[in-house]
Amino acid sequence: MPDHHEILQTQRNIMRSDFSSFVQQAFLTTNPGQAYLPNWHIDMIAEYLEAARHGHIRRLIFNMPPRSLKSHCITVSWPAFILGHDPGARIIAASYASALSLKHAQDTRIVMQSDWYSRVFPYTKIQSGENQKHRFVTSQRGFRLAVSVGGSVTGDGGDFLIVDDPLHPIQAIGYKTRCIANRWFDYTFSTRLNDKNKGVIVLVMQRLHPDDLTGHLIKKGGWEHVVIPAVSPTTTTYIFGSFSYERKEYELLHMDRENESAIERAKNDLGPIAYAAQYQQAPLDEAGALIKRNHFPRYTQSPATFERTIQSWDTAIKSAAQNDASAGITFGLSEGKWYVVDVQCVRMEYPELKKCIIEKAKEYEADTILIEDKASGQSLLQDLRREHVLPVVAIKPKLDKLLRFSMITSYIVSGMIVLPQHSQWLAAFETELIEFPNGKHDDQVDALSQFLHWFREEGYRKPTMRSL
Repeated sequence: MPDHHEILQTQRNIMRSDFSSFVQQAFLTTNPGQAYLPNWHIDMIAEYLEAARHGHIRRLIFNMPPRSLKSHCITVSWPAFILGHDPGARIIAASYASALSLKHAQDTRIVMQSDWYSRVFPYTKIQSGENQKHRFVTSQRGFRLAVSVGGSVTGDGGDFLIVDDPLHPIQAIGYKTRCIANRWFDYTFSTRLNDKNKGVIVLVMQRLHPDDLTGHLIKKGGWEHVVIPAVSPTTTTYIFGSFSYERKEYELLHMDRENESAIERAKNDLGPIAYAAQYQQAPLDEAGALIKRNHFPRYTQSPATFERTIQSWDTAIKSAAQNDASAGITFGLSEGKWYVVDVQCVRMEYPELKKCIIEKAKEYEADTILIEDKASGQSLLQDLRREHVLPVVAIKPKLDKLLRFSMITSYIVSGMIVLPQHSQWLAAFETELIEFPNGKHDDQVDALSQFLHWFREEGYRKPTMRSL
């Protein structure tokens, strides 16, 4: 029967040779008090990363949903494992934010300074004089350097380059921010390999857009691509090296971490487009994909009375044809649905616009009138409050138009907004929504987005000053 010393030595040998076991021990070290939940996908990731460490794979992409231990496996544990076997290895790891990149570096440092790591890899030590937040160096001059996407990497070269979530989901919506991340990778980060033929680059991220860094690199070719959706759309067999697993149709990735209820909540919270990208790794192009005509239920006759009547105005003062229009939408609430009963899209000078808002408020007996609190709307808010007893609410938008709208698409897709079967304003209204964000105008989109953000944040509260 093996003695205690032999058992400990066996455990050390396992952690030294089996990366999955190393990942587990590293998790317990960086997350004290939390239970480690093993799963097949972690074993598969380990198989791929071991192939990369040995140089059998030079370019590797993992696409997988949030909260699936991707960062812990690849950006925290793997650098520690590499340096354990080769204290002279040079590793550069990047994330979209400096704080996130430093957090990953700190976790790697915690693992490498643990007692068990010292016993498993006794020849790998961090130099006390070169142990900084963003960069620590081993006694064999290997290092782990943390950088942010878009930042400088001048002066340092790496044997292993890791990119972990190059974009925040909010950033990925913008064309410019995607281009900045892709160009940074092409012209800055990828050039830092010490050996262009033998160096290894690993990208791990949740998909965010067809033209995110994954899409950009896949178009170029030459990358091993591992796609792991939250819910398997078909029966899929994963085979790589000694690893093999058959995943059944509709099988969840990791039931113990995210069950059916959690997946449904993610669908509702994110909306169909963000869920398809971040959870299913199947990003949709925004062009024509945000909103479709069949997302709106229809009514032939509106309810006789409404529980509430809300009007939302996106205003513009200048009336010339080349200028933006002012858009106002009237919503009536009945049995949990918001009926669109009137849409105004007009180009008016200030006096006529103010008169129109007053008339529409009286016509539909609106109990809340939302007006964007910007240059064109500030005078309206002041005058309407001073001259008339109208329930106006000032709305201060913060985020850009596309992001604001993408955040409320789930309400539309759920069928909460009901449109009339026929109306003179219907065709123009639908066309603007469907063409957004690539259409010529977005005034009616802004009015709808403003209302849905207000509904999400204020709900049935009494009108009050709030910011979106």
